[in-house]
Amino acid sequence: MVVATPEQIAQWKQTKKIGIIGLGDMGQLYARKFTESGWKVCACDRESLYEDTKKKFLDTSIEVLRDGHRVSRVSDFIIYSVEAANIKQIVATYGPSTKVNAIVGGQTSCKAPEIEAFETSLPEDVEIITCHSLHGPRVATEGQPLVLIQHRASDESFAFVESLFEDFKSKKVYLTATEHDRITADTQAVTHAAFLSMGVAWMANNQYPWTIPKWIGGIENAKVNISLRIFSNKWHVYAGLAITNPQAHKQILQYATSTTELFKLMIEGRGDELRSRLFAARDFVFGKLEKKHSLLLSDDLLENFSLSKSPPEGSKANSHLSLLGIVDSWFQLGIIPYDHMICSTPLFRIWLGVTEYIFCTPGLLESIVDFVIKDHTFRRDDMEFVIAARSWSDIVHHGDFELYKSTFEKTQNFFKPMFAEANKLGNDMIKTILKKTEQNELENAE
Repeated sequence: MVVATPEQIAQWKQTKKIGIIGLGDMGQLYARKFTESGWKVCACDRESLYEDTKKKFLDTSIEVLRDGHRVSRVSDFIIYSVEAANIKQIVATYGPSTKVNAIVGGQTSCKAPEIEAFETSLPEDVEIITCHSLHGPRVATEGQPLVLIQHRASDESFAFVESLFEDFKSKKVYLTATEHDRITADTQAVTHAAFLSMGVAWMANNQYPWTIPKWIGGIENAKVNISLRIFSNKWHVYAGLAITNPQAHKQILQYATSTTELFKLMIEGRGDELRSRLFAARDFVFGKLEKKHSLLLSDDLLENFSLSKSPPEGSKANSHLSLLGIVDSWFQLGIIPYDHMICSTPLFRIWLGVTEYIFCTPGLLESIVDFVIKDHTFRRDDMEFVIAARSWSDIVHHGDFELYKSTFEKTQNFFKPMFAEANKLGNDMIKTILKKTEQNELENAE
């Protein structure tokens, strides 16, 4: 592996220009981070937004250009930060204008269509090094996974691209495009499906869960905050991963199947079968953890992050179908989530910690099974959740971006009044939880 020297990096900062096509939230994050690190950056958004985009970046040294042709002609490294559904069309439009011997990459969450677009539309002299920051635009880059893929490039060019990201202070992960798509499906597809289904189910029941006593508590705080965090983002971030990644299709279908089958066992009162299935899932997913393993999260830790204005009235029983479905999905698909921790997003680490707490706290899983068989408090909620999970699965299976968008945005509008407060509380929750999980991971590694 070639490592750039400080002298080389200083020279590159003087002579190289970084181009970004697409100035959504992540495009803006990259543009500003590169600029703050001393790189020369030019960028563009849609041509119709040119004048507004120039005004947005007046306080920076970012050079805003009219379109992707102008960015491509002058840049030594071009990053396409566009929606996965549009990557083929946009690369076909601007790719032929790429500067001779430049490097091109992209930020999409699924690399198969991105790589295909590059190989189809870029000149043969252009190198391909692509990337993916496994976190959202409002999460600090420090310590978060950054995937780098040296698809068609020299080692020296790869060293140049690596040097660009030094000030991100991210954890670099080196994968192929195929490995990336499999791992991101394993770590994101099912968890996204769970939170999206929660939001749609709450909307269907006309519920703001933080106002209802049965949804107030530690684990419930994580569900509410993360679901609202997802719905406060752009729909295409999640649609791109789900629809363009074939591995994700399989996982989202399995999640819908798992939640449906577990719900049927609940309403039919088949407690022994439910218990046997969940314990088998627990043993497969968590069975290899050392006895000294510290749980990543606890209900008590999450108690402090509630949107409710009323104090919690102690821990409440819950069916936790969304959590049971996730672990059952991992079991049915043969996925051990701990194998992919190096590529895990903050939300995945939180959700893994929550499922670990439910399945590994002595006696808790048994008590949940007893509760769901005897108590019907959550039947109405769980029915809507199953319907929502199956609906998302159908949308993804048919590759319907427009239906994905309309379903997402309808739910988004329902919860919109709470986004500002939820994101602030969610940021605090994520910082606290990540600090705790990192501490526990160090302890478990010893």
